[in-house]
Amino acid sequence: MTLPVRSSSRPLSSRESSRDVATWDPFRELEDLYERVNRLWTEGFGGAVDRWSPLADVEETEDAWSVEIELPGVTRDDVDIELSDRRLTVAGEVKQRERTGILRRTNRRVGRFSYSVTLPGDVDAEHVTATLSDGVLTVRVPKAEQARPRRIAITG
Repeated sequence: MTLPVRSSSRPLSSRESSRDVATWDPFRELEDLYERVNRLWTEGFGGAVDRWSPLADVEETEDAWSVEIELPGVTRDDVDIELSDRRLTVAGEVKQRERTGILRRTNRRVGRFSYSVTLPGDVDAEHVTATLSDGVLTVRVPKAEQARPRRIAITG
């Protein structure tokens, strides 16, 4: 079964010839698709979706949860961390740096970000620690004393 394909509506530039158009470039197609989806996402929601979510790992040990979030280029002044009940929220902004030349291509994310996770057990909110090193934010959330596993000795 064949599916209809909409051709690009952009006109050919003086550098492009009909021979160039006949050669299929999958990377150009992917870039076009990425731009269309991005435009649809931002315009379709009236610009209400202006945050992105960074990559993160959540690890559980016997005494704590450790959340590692990739935030390259972020300073600790640009990050806010909140813990409400068991919900950990990290939000902030990756700022675009000043450039002196012409930016030919960009793939790095900039702008407001937000990451939230609900931890599966009771937490000790008084002893939460956070460190930012080499572009990775690590938030350690200790478990509450009653939530920690205990070894039970068998008697008799």
